[in-house]
Amino acid sequence: MDAVPFDAIILAGGRARRLDGISKPDLLLRGHRLLDHSLRATGTARRRVVVGPPELTLPLDVLRTQESPPHGGPVAGIDSGLGVLDRSRHHSSGADDLPVLVLACDIPHISSALPRLLAACCDGTDLPPDGAHLVDADGRAQWLAGVYRPAALRRALALLACDGGIRDASVRRLTAHLTLTAVPVEGSEAADVDTWADHAHLEALARAAAPVLHGVPTGDADHTFDSDFGW
Repeated sequence: MDAVPFDAIILAGGRARRLDGISKPDLLLRGHRLLDHSLRATGTARRRVVVGPPELTLPLDVLRTQESPPHGGPVAGIDSGLGVLDRSRHHSSGADDLPVLVLACDIPHISSALPRLLAACCDGTDLPPDGAHLVDADGRAQWLAGVYRPAALRRALALLACDGGIRDASVRRLTAHLTLTAVPVEGSEAADVDTWADHAHLEALARAAAPVLHGVPTGDADHTFDSDFGW
């Protein structure tokens, strides 16, 4: 993954209706916020922007924005995040137009898929795809776990803006304008947290995977120190 530089947009808005309207990015999983899992997974990104409410606590090196008005849906969030990355790039001398990981904040096991997504998006051909996204075991496209070429995203957003607008648009309509490579998931890489049942399932997976010392579970195997989050 380090061999292919990338930027990241983390979508951390939404109303979380099926989670009783809580702040989904602040929901704890294995003792850490869902947002922290996403930030940890994107730790090698050149630039990161979180699209979400202003009260979210972020590391100092992470950019932030929110679609205006709020709760405009994931496509509006992608548009806002890409705008921040573009402005940041223009203010940085010699900065590259890097591929962009678009990631919903509720996909905590994405890390192992990132090298495959980056490789599929940046395949070295003369006509590479516009991006690559995960596809789950049931064949469902996971567009909010994907890496995209920013120029392709800008083109698709512009087309969508002229055809009904960006606010409340579906990600399916956005990606209909793109040529994408589907990357099969491995294990729980694309598992998200839309419901309390989803949350309980991922907590159970973590407990099952926790190391055991003299018959006593030692807790989350991922609780390693990270200076951004105090792990």
